[in-house]
Amino acid sequence: MSEPSPNTPQAGMFALGTAAHAYLELDLEQGRDGAELVRHLASLREPRTTMGGVNLVVGFRPELWGAAFPAAAPLELAGFNDAVRGPDGFTMPATQHDALLWLSGSAYDVLFDTARAAIAGLEGLATVAEEASSWPYQHDRDLTGFVDGTENPTVAEAPEVILIHDGAPGAGGTVLLLQKWVHDARSWESLPTEEQEGVMGRQKLDSVELDPKRADSHVASTDQDRFGKIFRRNMPYGTVTDHGTMFVGFCSERKPLQAMLESMSGLESGTRDALTYFTTPLTGAYYFVPSISALLAASPEEARA
Repeated sequence: MSEPSPNTPQAGMFALGTAAHAYLELDLEQGRDGAELVRHLASLREPRTTMGGVNLVVGFRPELWGAAFPAAAPLELAGFNDAVRGPDGFTMPATQHDALLWLSGSAYDVLFDTARAAIAGLEGLATVAEEASSWPYQHDRDLTGFVDGTENPTVAEAPEVILIHDGAPGAGGTVLLLQKWVHDARSWESLPTEEQEGVMGRQKLDSVELDPKRADSHVASTDQDRFGKIFRRNMPYGTVTDHGTMFVGFCSERKPLQAMLESMSGLESGTRDALTYFTTPLTGAYYFVPSISALLAASPEEARA
């Protein structure tokens, strides 16, 4: 197999339109070596495209990757090790794990078999600490009924936004923020559409930004013109009685992502994002998603043949 170009990103991050997703957050077994976990997960995938028709994105707790491969680690990147607490007590919990497998594909049955095989191969090395599955809702809307990712860069523009630039440690990699948010659907759906639009800062039907908009609206609280651009791959998760949003956000550095969380919590203005009265974060973790060449370098020799 020919080597990929230096700093080629993991392609699954940009695989839009996939109908099924699974997120497996992993913890290293006590006494096992983090470098061994990196090598194992790096060897799971066909490195440039997909794995048996499944897109697979592999990420690692920044401290674990940095200890195993310091020369290929971004500078000063840390995990989600401390909760984000707003002035009124609103809290975004820190539930950092050691690694992430994000699988996506055309149907869940293929993901199911692939995920089970991956988990079986980890026996004695790592365990699944968090698991979620998700699917698209009304093409590009989340379970609030609003379009999600309106400000997203295009797939052509996204690499410039989210990838660490050539010449920097970790080049071709990216920072992933993963959070699970459960919705209070009954409270949200009891609001008239006009009030929902005020909370969001956008019109519901066509996603046009309100002008003027509330200072505590979700759009104002996460304004990418202030904090920096990110690339979002959010998806709905759950059942008809227990559901919400998997927030999947990529950026070339942690700072814009962290600043948005702090803004939503009210640390900046003293007033938290109005949307957080209707949705609650259950998890929070940062993962470093290495380039394909970094994964190849980490994988065992036999996996490179």
